[in-house]
Amino acid sequence: MLRSNPNVQNSFEFVCLEDLVPQGHLLRKIHKHIDFSFILEKVKPYYCEDNGRPSVDPVMLFKMMFIGYLYGIRSERQLEQEVQLNVAYRWFIGLGLTDRVPDHSTLSLNRKRLQDSTVVQEIFDHIVLKAIELRMVAGRVLITDSTHLKANANKRKFVKQEVEKSVKTYLDDLDEAIQADRAEHGKKL
Repeated sequence: MLRSNPNVQNSFEFVCLEDLVPQGHLLRKIHKHIDFSFILEKVKPYYCEDNGRPSVDPVMLFKMMFIGYLYGIRSERQLEQEVQLNVAYRWFIGLGLTDRVPDHSTLSLNRKRLQDSTVVQEIFDHIVLKAIELRMVAGRVLITDSTHLKANANKRKFVKQEVEKSVKTYLDDLDEAIQADRAEHGKKL
């Protein structure tokens, strides 16, 4: 039951999603400088304009995949949940607070539809090249030690290794997560 505060006249409060995303948030910077509308032309051959149900906006689906790649979310089911909960993610892909997040199976089907083409790689490459052009990203070395055992580290002796994180690796990780989920729930593989 809804109750209003008798001490406050017309105590309705409106929430603007735009106001909930911090000004310095990485996704705000990306949104400001990178135009994702090129995706529509890239995927046009894979969508039928006059047959079947209206499709989920491909730009939204690619932005969700981009969020998953950017933030290391390794499962489409988890990505769906993260977008459901994270206000900045919702804002970035163009959803309001009450809008329904695309289902993980929709993400999967979209990715499978495009898997035999190079369009996914072309889209990610375009975004990365644009980010490099705008000096938003640059090549750099990242060294980590994720050992969960007590380490006997020698600061004078180490191996410098460059690790390349490719879109293909990310997409393969998503496929593995789907197979594991299907096996866990007794579904056909």
